[in-house]
Amino acid sequence: MPHTPSEAEIAAIIQATHGDVFAILGPHPLHDGSGRVELRVFRPDAERVAVIGADGAERLDLPRLHGDGFFAGTLTAEQAAGYRLRLSRGHDRWEIEDPYRFPPILGEMDQYLLGEGRHWRSYEKLGAHLDVIDGVAGVRFAVWAPNARRVSVVGDFNGWDGRIHVMRLRLGAGIWEIFVPGVTEGAHYKYEMLDAGGYLLPLKADPHALAAEFRPATASMVSRIDHHAWQDAQWLTKRAARNARSAPISIYEVHPGSWRRPGNGGYLNWRDLANQLVPYVREMGFTHIEVMPVHEHPFDGSWGYQALGLFAPTSRFGTPADFQAFVDACHQAEIGLIIDWVPGHFPTDAHGLYEFDGSHLYEHADPRQGYHPDWNTAIYNFGRNEVTNFLISNALFWLRHYHIDGLRVDAVASMLYLDYSRKEGEWVPNRHGGRENLEAIDFMRRMNALVYGTEEGQGGGAMTIAEESTAWPGVSQPAHAGGLGFGYKWNMGWMHDTLKYMQRDPIHRRHHHSDLTFGLLYAFSENFILPLSHDEVVHGKGSLLARMPGDDWQKFANLRAYFSFMWTHPGKKLLFMGGEFAQGREWNHDGQLDWHLLDDHAGGHWHRGVRDLVRDLNHLYRDTPALHERDCEGEGFRWIKGGAADESVLAYSRHGFAEGAAAVTVVNFTPVPRQRYRVGVPFGGVWREALNSDAAAYAGSGITNPAPVQAETLPWDGQPFSVEIALPPLAGLVLLPA
Repeated sequence: MPHTPSEAEIAAIIQATHGDVFAILGPHPLHDGSGRVELRVFRPDAERVAVIGADGAERLDLPRLHGDGFFAGTLTAEQAAGYRLRLSRGHDRWEIEDPYRFPPILGEMDQYLLGEGRHWRSYEKLGAHLDVIDGVAGVRFAVWAPNARRVSVVGDFNGWDGRIHVMRLRLGAGIWEIFVPGVTEGAHYKYEMLDAGGYLLPLKADPHALAAEFRPATASMVSRIDHHAWQDAQWLTKRAARNARSAPISIYEVHPGSWRRPGNGGYLNWRDLANQLVPYVREMGFTHIEVMPVHEHPFDGSWGYQALGLFAPTSRFGTPADFQAFVDACHQAEIGLIIDWVPGHFPTDAHGLYEFDGSHLYEHADPRQGYHPDWNTAIYNFGRNEVTNFLISNALFWLRHYHIDGLRVDAVASMLYLDYSRKEGEWVPNRHGGRENLEAIDFMRRMNALVYGTEEGQGGGAMTIAEESTAWPGVSQPAHAGGLGFGYKWNMGWMHDTLKYMQRDPIHRRHHHSDLTFGLLYAFSENFILPLSHDEVVHGKGSLLARMPGDDWQKFANLRAYFSFMWTHPGKKLLFMGGEFAQGREWNHDGQLDWHLLDDHAGGHWHRGVRDLVRDLNHLYRDTPALHERDCEGEGFRWIKGGAADESVLAYSRHGFAEGAAAVTVVNFTPVPRQRYRVGVPFGGVWREALNSDAAAYAGSGITNPAPVQAETLPWDGQPFSVEIALPPLAGLVLLPA
């Protein structure tokens, strides 16, 4: 190379079209044996550039070779040692470190693993990270953009000028990197790119950014995620037991932006939620909180399900440290924290992943594979190593750095089937001619295997949950046994059938009894969670209470009976916020829940009754091994009355591991009270009424069984013993051995 670049090279630097700026800018040894270097600097914002030493003394004024800010000059080895640059423009003068004097950042192994799709901590290498290199503090930036002709990092530290910090391309890996001295925490930045044809793309947010601006602004932010001092070591040691199939798991699903709102109409901070939500959930007896997606997302109305910042907790509710404090508060209260995770699709906002480097990098190029017609979003290309690496490392990131206890994976069915929501001719078969998305299946199996591993899964114990709405076999079976490897699966069939039943007038329920009983034919084919989620109280469906038939008394009684059935039915539990106190209207994400319904106005006692029932059901479920130990095993359930369709009555027993650990549930789905109602029980001895949804304490009619009853040696309902009880209308009761 000549001692000075050619005019064409200088022009390419000035126009920010040069493909290898590190070959031009920075210090370059002269090959004349003198030991001298030629230093080249491009700073369009400077009129003068001087080389200074560690003592601040100027050693050399660099000649200006081009009026647009290209400087170059020759330095002795002594002048080049530890040099800095002093820039001047008019009366302004400032000093910088030369970003083009620093060596490459990524190691060879990092590049290899990223290319192979096996770098499970890729977030430590890609993105923006505060660092000290050669004694100089700054930020190292790295981004995957293999098809870009040029990538620059721009931000408030360089006037958003894409000419100043053009990045180095690591050939083979397709990763662009640069260390920018002097950048500090809180700096805003994006990436400016030219596509393969040289066209300027919209500025792109960092896919690996650890924080982002508050919407509608879209810049990424330099952030640390190690400010919080964790206090949950004890929780982590017992997390596996709290998430086990034999554990009581009752989940309170929350949209953090609309649970409660401050008076100013904004959002509660994560620390506010730690002080308000966590004690509430603990008092209500729920074992876990599930928050709808916490990742950064541009549109409030997507509720977080169209995320673009998968590594950044949304700035709507505070900083990364604020979210970590919330998780820690959950653990201090012995509550697990689950987040919704969306690896199936992403929005096409210009600053996001879509056509990231001018090519279909993260999504399939073929719209029959890369476009989701239901949500107007792009679909990740699960057949590309770097893309699945991005997603899997993200799942592990939340477990490791935010101590998340579980991932509820959204819209699994949309990933499993190539023809999901598509007509004939609108999808591409797999290599065997089938409709199964083989690459997505491999992705989910690998992700689950790593989450349930010990090292990358943050010591083990975390769980994964699939929202999967079809009859795909083995969703919650281990990957090595041919399953998808999830820990649990939402039982969408149970939810659909039972809600359909509950909406019917009781006089017609006798003809639809199988809507309640059919679920027991497959209840143990998966590790099921019974979900009454946000999806059931939006898009015109109304609230749970509004879907119950009858007058006001009957609506509340029906809902209490339904909850009694749900909490004693095999399977873990999930209830969306507001359902626990029978909110009357459909959920609105733009406001808070209708907490005023609990006040002392007409009907307030009914709402408090439902809330208190849910609280007591949770505690009964947690404290009674028979109601949770065998939630996922057929040995834990026996029908007592499964065919009493004419009465619209169900009776069944639940069983734990220990001998004699049993609970009997009787539910009456008609408004007809039945005195001296005989029901079979599995054991003799004394039985007591542990819960009755018709109790006056729950705003019921008060038909209860306050005194324990002695089981008679009178076979009934196929059981060796029986008891005679008062069975209240539209109610469920639970009997336990006294």
